[in-house]
Amino acid sequence: DDFFIVSDAFDPSGIVNDHKYYDSHEKAHAHAVKAGIDNFTDQGENPELTKSALTGALKQGLISEKDLDQALANTFGIRFRTGEFDPDELNPYSRLTDDVINSPKHQQLAKKAAEKAIVLLKNDRDLLPFNTRKNENIAVIGPFGDALYEDWYSGTMPYRKTPLDGIADKIGKDRVSFAEGLEQSGFKSALTGKFVTAGRDGKQPLTASADKLEKSAAFDAADWGESIFTLRAQANGLYVSLQDDGKLIADQKQPNGWTVKETFQFEQQPDGTFAIKNTANGKYLTAGKDGTLTAAAEKPATAAEKFSKTIIKSGTDEAVRLAKAADKAVVFVGNNPYINGRETEDRKDITLPLAQENLLKAVSKANPNTVLVVTGSYPFALNWAKAHIPAIIYSAHGGQEAGSALANILFGDENPGGRLTQTWHTSVKELPDMMNYDIIKGKRTYKYFEGRPLYPFGHGLSYTAFRYSGLNVSSDSIKKDGSVTIRVSVTNTGGRKGEEVVQLYTSPLFKTRVKQPNLDLKDFQRVELAPKETKTVTFKLKQTDLTFWDVTRETFAVERGAYKISVGSSAADIRKTKRIFVQGETIRERNLRRQTNAENYDDYKGVLITEESKYGGDAVKNSTTNAWIAFHDVRFKGEKRIKAKVASSSGGEIGIFLDHPQKGKQIGSFKVPDTSGLQNWKTVKASVRKSAGTHRVYFVFKGKVAIDAFQFER
Repeated sequence: DDFFIVSDAFDPSGIVNDHKYYDSHEKAHAHAVKAGIDNFTDQGENPELTKSALTGALKQGLISEKDLDQALANTFGIRFRTGEFDPDELNPYSRLTDDVINSPKHQQLAKKAAEKAIVLLKNDRDLLPFNTRKNENIAVIGPFGDALYEDWYSGTMPYRKTPLDGIADKIGKDRVSFAEGLEQSGFKSALTGKFVTAGRDGKQPLTASADKLEKSAAFDAADWGESIFTLRAQANGLYVSLQDDGKLIADQKQPNGWTVKETFQFEQQPDGTFAIKNTANGKYLTAGKDGTLTAAAEKPATAAEKFSKTIIKSGTDEAVRLAKAADKAVVFVGNNPYINGRETEDRKDITLPLAQENLLKAVSKANPNTVLVVTGSYPFALNWAKAHIPAIIYSAHGGQEAGSALANILFGDENPGGRLTQTWHTSVKELPDMMNYDIIKGKRTYKYFEGRPLYPFGHGLSYTAFRYSGLNVSSDSIKKDGSVTIRVSVTNTGGRKGEEVVQLYTSPLFKTRVKQPNLDLKDFQRVELAPKETKTVTFKLKQTDLTFWDVTRETFAVERGAYKISVGSSAADIRKTKRIFVQGETIRERNLRRQTNAENYDDYKGVLITEESKYGGDAVKNSTTNAWIAFHDVRFKGEKRIKAKVASSSGGEIGIFLDHPQKGKQIGSFKVPDTSGLQNWKTVKASVRKSAGTHRVYFVFKGKVAIDAFQFER
């Protein structure tokens, strides 16, 4: 076979242990095999649960040897073809050593990939690019100035070229100054009256035992937002980490692991001292009689130790001094991929950490020629920066050559051509609840957001400028299954070579059967242009590119009507448009006399899609009171009855209303009996009042009920 399917880690046993979906691992594993899982990732390196569950499933007749043979064939087919069982001399992959992977050619590729992804968000006064010939001094400032972080699930970097390295390589170390901008503090235990100290060897636990505030008792505190901090010991440059026994040792190069054990929260007490909580186990630090610290207290008011904090070095003073002395300043901020916004860790806000924002403000006040570089895994609400910082760059965590790539962009050796792949918002208030996954009702993404974003989808500036002209469409209509060719001329009007990302969007110009995107990206091309050069960019738009899912018939469809073709530099920077007519279908009024699956509603409130059974199919259940589903454009022709497949864990009722779920005319209802569970279905029938004309039909839920399918009858 060409592929095999692997489970997520611990999910096979999670079917029983976490989701309570089955009451035995044999049933769960059998279902997983039947559903297509070929390879079970579970219990770390201990295979016993998997072996026992599959063996038991086989003995119980839940699966057959043929099922296992197919899973094994899928898995071993790939393993044989990748040479796992061949001697090295016959396996070409055995020659892929570290030297090959980290070859000069691949290092250049890593740098090029990082360069291509960098986005120039703002560049007032043409502050960028810097001119290497001016012999200017550059102040590199911020916690990301001399650091690179491996992203969540990324590969291991063979080396690190930080921004400080890249800038120093560009203009020489003597013209570069650096301040990390972190607050450095010491912590004195109220119990022992002594300062917390860390051993140099990375093996000794933290103890409150130092009489003086020396280097071994100093810690760099990095603010990661939402009151989360890391502590790096000056004694050895390593991060303080929670051990299995609750003790704390400065022994980690960076925060890491599925459960990050290097993060802390400082909770100020009424007397001005602090209780310190480790976020991994949620417990507060205590101090033993010998001063040894342990994360063991449940509450700050009980056994937690109190610490007074002495600031040794401000996070901003040195940064401000260097910024004042430099010609230009670059502030590097961002997120740590292991701490902020990753799997199992959602962000509550989209702002920069307060300490990073304050550092930026202080440096900018000291030097108006300040550039902001944001290294992040996602968008930030950079409202103050957009209003006050003349130049802003965004980069993802770009790997081992990220620093060299950023330096090439800052100094103009490369012209930025990256574009945003998300909409950047001014506030989290512009977004719906975190658990709202409906991008249409939640008005999320560039497709449905109706406000003015901080930076739009597709945005990205250049050190040159581009003019669009001559938008031409090969035909003013697209036939069914046909296509049109779209051409637009793009000219580099500036004096520097650059890349423009030409984006093609469509949007309907008529009232569509269902909500369609305000703009829908159909294609894009990244074109490189020399100064004054013009190129023609060509797109092909097919009629089927305008397909959407028609819930009335459970099929894909293209609606007949006029559409707008838009070509531009971002979703908010459309340069040229054309109107085109598309041959397609006119979606007819809904006929609910056909059996209709409840999940094919047009609108809803307070419901969830649920399983019809463990073996497939969908149904709808209510998750709140006053929940409903609606079916639009329903043509009535004297229907008298309805039958529905329903289920309930305690009994309930579903009312049928026209045109409004509360104020509309009620034409009937049907009782939902207690079926002892939401997957035990029973067909019920009820009378409805005869109606005529076209209406919206609302099914309003009372009690804990579910509906699978229904059908009106004359």
